[in-house]
Amino acid sequence: MKAERDRIEQAYRALRKEAEDRVEKSLRDQAPKIHIGMATCGIASGAMETKKSFEDSLKEFDVDARIHEVGCMGHCYGEPLVLVENMGFPPILYHQVTPGKARMIVKSFLVDGDPLFEYVLGATEVNELIPSVLDFPRFNREERIITEHCGLIDPNDIHEYIAGGGYSALAQALRLKPGEILEMVESSGLRGRGGAGFPAARKWAMVRRSAHGEKYVICNADEGDPGAYMDRTILESNPHQVMEGVIICSCAIGATRAIFYIRAEYPLAVGRVSQALEQAREKGLLGQDIMGSGFSLEIDLFQGSGAFVCGEETALIQAIEGNRGTPRHRPPYPAEKGLWGRPTVINNVKTFAAIPPILRNGPRWYREIGTPASAGTAVFSVVGDVIHAGLVEIPMGVTIRTLIFDICGGIPKKKRFKSVQIGGPSGGCLPEEHLDTPIDFDSLIEAGSMMGSGGMVVMDEDTCMVDVARYFLDFTQKESCGACTFCRIGTFQILKILERITAGEGREGDLERLESLSEDVKLGSLCGLGKTAPNPVLTSLRYYRDEYEAHVREKRCPAGACRSLTAFYIDLEKCARGCDACVGSCPVEAIFTTRDRKKGIDQGLCVKCGECMAACPPEYSAVRKVSPPGLAPVVERPAEDAGH
Repeated sequence: MKAERDRIEQAYRALRKEAEDRVEKSLRDQAPKIHIGMATCGIASGAMETKKSFEDSLKEFDVDARIHEVGCMGHCYGEPLVLVENMGFPPILYHQVTPGKARMIVKSFLVDGDPLFEYVLGATEVNELIPSVLDFPRFNREERIITEHCGLIDPNDIHEYIAGGGYSALAQALRLKPGEILEMVESSGLRGRGGAGFPAARKWAMVRRSAHGEKYVICNADEGDPGAYMDRTILESNPHQVMEGVIICSCAIGATRAIFYIRAEYPLAVGRVSQALEQAREKGLLGQDIMGSGFSLEIDLFQGSGAFVCGEETALIQAIEGNRGTPRHRPPYPAEKGLWGRPTVINNVKTFAAIPPILRNGPRWYREIGTPASAGTAVFSVVGDVIHAGLVEIPMGVTIRTLIFDICGGIPKKKRFKSVQIGGPSGGCLPEEHLDTPIDFDSLIEAGSMMGSGGMVVMDEDTCMVDVARYFLDFTQKESCGACTFCRIGTFQILKILERITAGEGREGDLERLESLSEDVKLGSLCGLGKTAPNPVLTSLRYYRDEYEAHVREKRCPAGACRSLTAFYIDLEKCARGCDACVGSCPVEAIFTTRDRKKGIDQGLCVKCGECMAACPPEYSAVRKVSPPGLAPVVERPAEDAGH
């Protein structure tokens, strides 16, 4: 046994030394280093073009510098992000770096020594001190465990991960007995990060105890929630940490085969995981006799077709087996009878990514982060009406208010907060009175929402909660597999009522029908999609019932968001003579000039797109929006203009 442990330790030391030698060589180089975020958020914002501009500019000005591709740093609102390390300066983080800015950074900073304060993320004045990367809320208020290396290492280079301690937890696990690994995971209090929060060790132990010889591990990276991109970002930024967790789990339960299930709409994540698998095989971290331990494991990659319901574990198994992705009745659970009828562990990307830090630092360390019932951290993608949208990792127990206002900057344009929807289409909408709710599994459920996989949508005062419920029901109704009568027909009927209400055709009794149908769908559906689909409706009815009543009884949308219940008009007292800003913005030529050279809106032609309001100069602010439409004053189109 000691000889085996020595072999494992020697094998890892050799890997670590090789990786450190490669990385240290680049660190010893005194040339400037340009780190460019190349995850999907960065690439979508133009990071490829920015990188090309840096390459061309370095040649143009004959500057010796290294361009280093990294993953997502979390500041998705500021992409493309570029971190520049230049001798004599602290690391400087630039935001929204266009190709033109890239050339200026090379010329002004790397050649002339001017760090261009105006482009530095977080700097508000030219003469203020350069903020350190760790000064930003994304970093100094977070507890980065799962995303520890995201945005700092090249996800395409296994050596950078190993040099930072990567795969040391695997080497440790291979020297332990399976029961000892399970005990560490159990002591840590880790709960599954896929949404339900089921204790990870309990699931693993069920599979470990199974008498069946063949077992499987599946990493669920389906992630279909609108606005959610945590799993995608982690796989794009640091696939090896997730893979290390998968291998450790396989070792603990005695599995010899594992599968990454990734939706095909994530081509960058698919590519980086594929490359990571090949690199791990080359280093002896996958395949036969891993690090001389006698343990062998093969990992395959399966690309899902994108059905939201396949995020449910039994539907996911059906898809891998080549069947239509529909959920199965449980029990038996996958831990008893999963893939190909064999015991199977299915965990989320974030769950597996938490395993290596737990083994490296110890379960007590992890348990001390978060709350007694929800240990560790939560990773959220915060989107919607928030200033600093992006990826955030916080300790469990941090309040919703702290996350939205202190870490993500609050609501843009000084508007009021109205609601936050947590947990994707299965989550509930929480009002301002719940801003001080701690973010953990149990507190969110008590408030009427849920942790979910980690999507968070922030909404301001201009949001119609009835329309939000309609939007999410439209999504879940389309994504329903149709196997359950309650889900197939029930969500359809709920959606039709919501569409009627937002169109100004609501009837007395509709709200009671919504509540009754929602409860029936929750009780009668087979899988989590149907059981949680009514949550946005029930919570919005619970907290924003007055909005529903205004839609039904007054045919009015208080937020002015439902097109059928709103109208635009021009305040003639504020309208400037001769200003044609609104005229040019109207796509249907509904705006005309009155006899006194001011503007009016033909309500019969207006499609209520709101472009005229956006185009009206702020010094006039003459365009108004009202609900119900009958409140808009009628302005007659001049006779000679009536034909338009």
